[in-house]
Amino acid sequence: MRSPTMRRTPCARAIAGLTIAVMACTSYGADWIVSGNDGKYQRVEGRDTYPDNPQPDTLTLLDATHFPPQVKVQVEVENGIQGPPQAVAITPDASVALIAAPTRYDYAAKKLLMDSFLQVVDLQASPPAVVRLDLGSHPQGIAIDRSGRLALVTCVDGSVVVLGIEGNHVTPLDTLKIAQKRLAGVSFTHDGRHALVALRDEQGVAVLDVTDGRVTDSGLRLSSGVAPYTIDVSSDGKWAVVSDVGLAGLPSYAGKLAGDADAVTLVDVSHAPFRTVQHITVPSLPEGVAISPDGKWIGVQAMDGSNLSPDNPGRHARGKVILFAIRNGQALKVAEAPGGEAAQGIVFTADSKYLIVQFNVEKQLALFAVDGGHLRDTGHRIALTGGPSSLRTTPR
Repeated sequence: MRSPTMRRTPCARAIAGLTIAVMACTSYGADWIVSGNDGKYQRVEGRDTYPDNPQPDTLTLLDATHFPPQVKVQVEVENGIQGPPQAVAITPDASVALIAAPTRYDYAAKKLLMDSFLQVVDLQASPPAVVRLDLGSHPQGIAIDRSGRLALVTCVDGSVVVLGIEGNHVTPLDTLKIAQKRLAGVSFTHDGRHALVALRDEQGVAVLDVTDGRVTDSGLRLSSGVAPYTIDVSSDGKWAVVSDVGLAGLPSYAGKLAGDADAVTLVDVSHAPFRTVQHITVPSLPEGVAISPDGKWIGVQAMDGSNLSPDNPGRHARGKVILFAIRNGQALKVAEAPGGEAAQGIVFTADSKYLIVQFNVEKQLALFAVDGGHLRDTGHRIALTGGPSSLRTTPR
């Protein structure tokens, strides 16, 4: 086990007067959603750019109890688009948020620097306070269990850091080495007895066991597509879904990609041992995937070539948002709608009626209605100061 250290960042201030005290409206009945936003990065026609005098990276807290969701707090943090769009998490009572994938751009050296700390955001402080927790490796995906007392953070060195949460205090408990290369998304099962971890570079999904706050590697590995990335689990305890981002998700892939098809994996988690039951073909780079709380729907945010440059034959101006129904143990495509350009994360609202999608290039959160298998762009957008890059709801 490492001995990570904590220190307070001087940039812990709320932005643009949005210092509304969360404690005044916190309740377990609310539908809290957090978005991590990268202010320094801008994708311009498929090319990575880092403009001078960028906006700060931010964490945005949304209350989605009613439509449309309302921004409650925005806080300066350090975040990055590089990595899975699950680099943020929030406790069930919305008192603490965790945000990972901290990056800085060195303008003199013209290169991106990746830091090894996690940020703990005390949302009950006014203004919200941010503390850094050093993990010793660059953090990627984050998950908090339904009790709000245990968190898991995946890292690029193949380790999973186990954290204990007591009030606004977050403490490292253990570190598991489950792979030699990069990990990506992570989610707890609904009952809190297991967690699933995407083995991004080594392929497959690792199953962890959780007993009385102790986390161990079960040794079980589940089949996935190439480069498993994000993971979501249904609240009915039956299903998990994994996005597989393909060759584009592998380290330093040298070949030229033209936006061919990738996959999403459906996993039966209703009984042990868990089993992969279906690989679903989707357009290229399914960056984000979500399963509805009622276990009926799967939402996929696929880039579909919108991340590519105009000289690439696979280039499309916009990606796709795709809706699948889970029927008789299989996922069936029922609808799709145009998405954003190189969009990122996707989540359902707690009532399973809406999908929220991170339109990164447009610096917006877009809302889509899910109505009996129909998918409709509501046209409602939530403007952000930076490109949204990671998205999570409270544990469900």
